[in-house]
Amino acid sequence: MYRERASRLTGAVVWTNTPSPDGQGAVLPDGCMDLLWHDGRLLVAGPDTHAHPTTGPPTVWAGVRFAPGTAPALLGVPAHELRDRRVDLADLWPAAAVRRLTARVNAVEDPVRGLEELALRRAAETAPPDPLLGRLVAALDAGRPVSATADELGLGARQLHRRSLAAFGYGPKTLARILRLRRALDLARSGLPFAETAVRTGYADQPHMARDVKQLTGRALGDLLARG
Repeated sequence: MYRERASRLTGAVVWTNTPSPDGQGAVLPDGCMDLLWHDGRLLVAGPDTHAHPTTGPPTVWAGVRFAPGTAPALLGVPAHELRDRRVDLADLWPAAAVRRLTARVNAVEDPVRGLEELALRRAAETAPPDPLLGRLVAALDAGRPVSATADELGLGARQLHRRSLAAFGYGPKTLARILRLRRALDLARSGLPFAETAVRTGYADQPHMARDVKQLTGRALGDLLARG
């Protein structure tokens, strides 16, 4: 069972999840990165370009999902180095520091609260995210073309691509596809017919949406909705 709530860290979400015993769950691409707790360990989930299956025994996971583009500054590592990966936090930070942080999180009855406190402390110690990244996400999430967005931000195509790789793990065109996928799933889950969902989210037509959803998630849209 999956539960989430807004975090005290601006733009972030905290969540817990116990995967289904049948092992059929998956984490879909969403443009975000997560700080994870599982079985007493701290891990990081990098940005996904495809669905990441949830496997293993049905034990509790907890996480802080950072707003798109904000995690690399907090973690001190470019997003593209973690693309489609799950790594131990000790692979990114000094092992001794991670042991102390892990013990602190494990000492809290609710690991979500411990993770949130860790994220808040880290945010207080680092510079705030580049506001340009928020403007980029907002423009692409509104369906603005990548080229027009680059012009509006005063960036050349190469500079935009380079900054996107560091912040999001992939280029702006992939980010735009993933943000469009999120919008489409939200509308389809609200009950909007698939054809109208395709129009509202900027696909050429419903078959175009169906192909893109299948490419990014490995499943048909109807199957995703049926699984919740």
